[in-house]
Amino acid sequence: MTSTTGPFGTVLTAMATAFHDDGSLDLEATKRIARHLIDHGHDGLVVSGTTGESPTTTIEEDGQIFQAVREAVGPDVKLIAGIGTNDTKTTLELAAQAEANGADGLLLVTPYYSKPGQAGLLHHFKQVADATTAPIMLYDIPGRTGTKVGPDVYREMATWGRIVAVKDAAGDPTQAVFLTELGYTVYSGDDPLTLGFLAYGAVGVVSVVGHAAGNEIRAMIQAFRSGDVATAQKINAQLQPAFAAIMGAPNYGATTAKAALQLLGVLENRNVRSPLVPLDDDEYAALRTGLTAAGLL
Repeated sequence: MTSTTGPFGTVLTAMATAFHDDGSLDLEATKRIARHLIDHGHDGLVVSGTTGESPTTTIEEDGQIFQAVREAVGPDVKLIAGIGTNDTKTTLELAAQAEANGADGLLLVTPYYSKPGQAGLLHHFKQVADATTAPIMLYDIPGRTGTKVGPDVYREMATWGRIVAVKDAAGDPTQAVFLTELGYTVYSGDDPLTLGFLAYGAVGVVSVVGHAAGNEIRAMIQAFRSGDVATAQKINAQLQPAFAAIMGAPNYGATTAKAALQLLGVLENRNVRSPLVPLDDDEYAALRTGLTAAGLL
């Protein structure tokens, strides 16, 4: 690969959090997930992101999860702590905890549900940037949050020097050109669009499909970076059934990631916390079919 790597690595996954049957944290199984990812192509992990079911975990639990993952992967793997909520006070508490635990970076998602305007976004982001020292990756995913970060907000934040990267899941890879010109490092936040994001200047991906295809995603990025676009396209085409199975299902995200880990033998169950429900038997069978078609099982 070329030297164009981001501050947090190249292949990251927003890792799932494992739960026991009673809904409590399963830290040993969570460690297995982390080690599986590092053994399969990853150089960084996002802990307690949306796929980690952060809306249903407490501040204390997020701290326990982070500490368990750090213990599992050691000091050299980049760990980014998810701190984003729709409440600035809670986000600041999570940020302080993450920094105290030695997080290499902070993932800050746009506040969800309350749909603040662009001035509200700036106010929220500025409070977090002013209160922390760890580098921040902004997460723009309007399909989940209801609000898209506008260009003027990005321009203003670029002057702060505190938000260094963007996980872009807004659906338009061409925006990477604008963001990189402002000085941000861009990561694809949408697995099916990763190759397109690379073409427009992104350095890597924060994945969900990486739970099952970390090595393949890394090989695709390496091929593209080395100028072997045909091989990158071939790998991307091979992964399409997995993208569809994991990201295209109506009940997707933590549910499909955990089911994939169960199919791979990493997890013994696919427990999720309410209001999510585990994949049913038909959904599980469809996931197996997609992963098999992609050569991952």
